[in-house]
Amino acid sequence: MEQIRRALGNGIRFSALTFDEFYGRDRDFLDGLESLGQNYVGEIPSDFSGWTHMPNILQKATPSEKRKRGRKRIFPRVSRQSSRTCEVRNLAIYSPNFYKQKWQKFKIKDGEKGPVVWEVKAIEFYRKHGKNGLPGRAHTLIIARNVLDKNEVKYFLSNMVIDNKQITLQWLLWVAFSRWPIERCFEIGKSELGMDHFEMRNWQGIHRHFYITQLSMLFCTELQQQFREKNSGQFLPGGRTGAASRGLFDYGSIYDAAYTSTLLSTNFGNNNLLSSSQSACQKISSQENVETPEKARNKCQKIKELCAV
Repeated sequence: MEQIRRALGNGIRFSALTFDEFYGRDRDFLDGLESLGQNYVGEIPSDFSGWTHMPNILQKATPSEKRKRGRKRIFPRVSRQSSRTCEVRNLAIYSPNFYKQKWQKFKIKDGEKGPVVWEVKAIEFYRKHGKNGLPGRAHTLIIARNVLDKNEVKYFLSNMVIDNKQITLQWLLWVAFSRWPIERCFEIGKSELGMDHFEMRNWQGIHRHFYITQLSMLFCTELQQQFREKNSGQFLPGGRTGAASRGLFDYGSIYDAAYTSTLLSTNFGNNNLLSSSQSACQKISSQENVETPEKARNKCQKIKELCAV
């Protein structure tokens, strides 16, 4: 939290932050972000609890309660007649706000075996705030599951409410799943650019090594972009094949799809994030465009022939 305060104090602004469920389970961390006025879309654990409707808050004791003996109750507090908090994993099964909805499919990214598609549902949600655990303003709860593996379920919470104008479900999903390119950057930096190949005894040396690694990644990214523009998207020779190598440093496709209205389905009931090579009305299939080892070998053979010429 101190790093975020320092960044905001230095003039850095974030449209939204994202984080894993280790931070999402910490109510103080979420309260701290909202106290700074920072938007977020973060993953939360399945036992995270809250309300689907704003409960009734009692601000002071009623006359009948004042006459009762015993330990005095703390006010303000949630009325007993209001619905109790429920874990998000149970809301996904038993809440009518969820099971009456239809799953909406979204293409998240291009994986090594083809497009990665998740189906989602979203509702308004009220979480506990502060030490007293009282509900605050409305949030958005998103439940997402993998189309190919129904048991792989993720829960996301955002302090922004969907209005289908500035805040859309597509944009919230893009933020929620944007941790993947960040993790991919570290993976590439360690495996390809020697980010973890250092033997230093002080922080200054480690920082210098990281700076050089990041500059190398920036150089490779710009160089790859120049080759792509020159070759008009043709396959580039490299040590790897498949979507992981073609998009080694390219993470802009999801961002562009989230902000380009022409790439979104015109059917609001089934909006999908489409890649630039797909038409707006094309049906998403997780088995399409799968690159097999035979295709990869054929591409490599063609590249060798071109290089030989």
